[in-house]
Amino acid sequence: MAIVRMKFHVAVTEEALNRLNSHAKDERDREDAWIAERRRERLEPGMPRRAAAAVRRDIRVEAARMRRTGEFGGTRDDIVTRAVREELQTRGLDREWPEPPEGELEAPGRRWGTPPSQPMGGGGYTHRLSVNLPHSLGDTVRRAAYWTSKDAVEALQDWADRWGDGIDVALSEAERDGIPTELALLTAAGRPSAPQSALEIRDRLRQQILTTGDLIRAAVSRTSREEKPTLPSAP
Repeated sequence: MAIVRMKFHVAVTEEALNRLNSHAKDERDREDAWIAERRRERLEPGMPRRAAAAVRRDIRVEAARMRRTGEFGGTRDDIVTRAVREELQTRGLDREWPEPPEGELEAPGRRWGTPPSQPMGGGGYTHRLSVNLPHSLGDTVRRAAYWTSKDAVEALQDWADRWGDGIDVALSEAERDGIPTELALLTAAGRPSAPQSALEIRDRLRQQILTTGDLIRAAVSRTSREEKPTLPSAP
């Protein structure tokens, strides 16, 4: 029975994407070499066609088992899937999470209150990674990110009610919601400027937010044994 998958599109650095692709190719080459060696060992000259087909089938079955156990890395999706499971387990997030309120996970754009991941270019996230996770795992990733960040998001909403988010954010949200630019500018200009202490509070709250992209990027880092990013732990 086919496994139902959930697709994620994640911004990553060129270096991270290249390392992952290189790792996936190495694993594919290693598996192909193993299969070729087993065929050389088990297929005999003059073997009946049906018997040879059975040998090839058994080798494919054995290779598939070794992918499931992690002896072979498998596809890029397989590699990232295992790393995501490890990342969730390491952070204490591999658990049964309640279902978020209806519509919360379907909201477009970045999670409320979070700044862009990194600027494009200059060492930022210049590339995109598309990865398909088993649906149950993908759902855990989404729920873990939502509930881990919930308190910080609500605190940031209170912060924005008091200080606003600045002209750039006001214009972006106005465009998304169909609000005239002039009205958005007037509303933003009418708010008091946030003092440095308030800006520091906002920055600390933003650091407590965990996104699905954060988790998957950390998993990608795990596949190449690079230094792991610091992410919020479970509440």
